[in-house]
Amino acid sequence: MARGRILSRPVVLSVAVIVIAVVGVGLYLFQPWKLWRDETVREALPAATAPAPATTAPPGASSGPSATPTAPQIISTGQLISHEHTTTGSAKIVRLADGSRTLRLENLDTSNGPDLHVWLTDAPVKEGKAGWEVFDDGKYVSLGKLKGNKGDQNYRLPTGADLSQYTSVSIWCDRFNVSFGAAELTKT
Repeated sequence: MARGRILSRPVVLSVAVIVIAVVGVGLYLFQPWKLWRDETVREALPAATAPAPATTAPPGASSGPSATPTAPQIISTGQLISHEHTTTGSAKIVRLADGSRTLRLENLDTSNGPDLHVWLTDAPVKEGKAGWEVFDDGKYVSLGKLKGNKGDQNYRLPTGADLSQYTSVSIWCDRFNVSFGAAELTKT
């Protein structure tokens, strides 16, 4: 009987180490605590002013147009659809007065998850499971980590990005290579 107890001790210890390792890897990969924690972001659209005129006028003289804010121009827009997780809201590419461009997500509502990013892509937006994994098949520009899974947020577009090559936006989970949701961008 003593011999059986001694042999079972290493087996129990080995099984315990394996279980702890599997649980640790599972927690790292899935980050289940994020399922119960929403991150809401409420960013205003960035304000930009037009460049000031190069010439200066004498005091009291009208110098013509001043550096006043001009209205942002919406270049393209789309509605987010659900893929791996229920996702709603809208995506807009906006040109600011200084010429910079921003992707704006408005009224975003999706699940929180591990390693979520915002991608500008050339992939077509497909409904259902067919659309989950297409966004890393072609060209894409990562605009950074998703700031929050709810609310309004802005992502500055790279200066050299040729918007004619990118037709969609995806909330992309880098950890599992799936889209949580996406929007097809239509020029306005």
